[in-house]
Amino acid sequence: MNNKIEALGTSTGKILYSSDCQNILDLSVAETMELFKSSGVILFRSFEVTPKQMKDFSEQFSYKYIRDFTKVSIDDDIFVNFVDSENEINSLLPHCEYSFSPFRPDVIWFCCTVPAEQGGETLFWDGVRVWEELSEQSKQLFLSKQLKFYRNNVPVDILKGLAGSDANTIDDIKKILDNLNGVSYQVNDDKTVSIEYTCSAVIQSKYTHQKAFANHFWVYQKRTEEAIFEDGSRASDEVAKEIETIFDKLTEEIHWQAGDLVMIDNWRFLHGRRAFNDKRRQVFTTLSNLKF
Repeated sequence: MNNKIEALGTSTGKILYSSDCQNILDLSVAETMELFKSSGVILFRSFEVTPKQMKDFSEQFSYKYIRDFTKVSIDDDIFVNFVDSENEINSLLPHCEYSFSPFRPDVIWFCCTVPAEQGGETLFWDGVRVWEELSEQSKQLFLSKQLKFYRNNVPVDILKGLAGSDANTIDDIKKILDNLNGVSYQVNDDKTVSIEYTCSAVIQSKYTHQKAFANHFWVYQKRTEEAIFEDGSRASDEVAKEIETIFDKLTEEIHWQAGDLVMIDNWRFLHGRRAFNDKRRQVFTTLSNLKF
């Protein structure tokens, strides 16, 4: 690959620059895959990427898309969505997309057409580095206790969108859920499904095979008073303070430029956002599972 490549902050992430107004679809798929495996985050800059090109580019690496029902789709493509709505201008806490469910995508793609005049930076944290920074006591806590997430009365159509094209009926969904680890569920009289999902806060990164603190823990710790662990407990204030200090230390930023595309490993990196107050901001996203 002859393109200029730079470090993205102090992380393993990389910025890959266009060469002479290069079309992003002309990049080597094999070389891009290898760069992604080692870096976990790639910011493609100066390619002038549009939301449609984001989807076209992602198709070279993906075998399945996951629908995000929390966002508004563009045009007729239900897998390409606006990141922000009129009410979504606040900061977002560190999280991995859909990591509160058994349908976590492998990668989250972001494309910016109009950056905010001020604020709105996308933030990211390397779950491998977060894990390495944790005290031994906190590591033992998260290794010994599973996280528990509960979703009540989930509409069947949402589960179909998460499970993919093989889920056409409630029986199809039941078969899929029956084969997923950590899942228990109940089909309700109104044909919705209530799901309980337990999982570890610590996973092994797919490509580097390192332990990573990559999960949805922090959102629940900060925004609810509910139990976080399977045994009905929550993390102590001391553990919460430790994690907050680590996140503050390891925060990396993407300062958007129009036409930027970002590819983030959703099994290793957490992401979030700084608040902004510019309704012209336009960032789009799609979620997919990788075929490599």
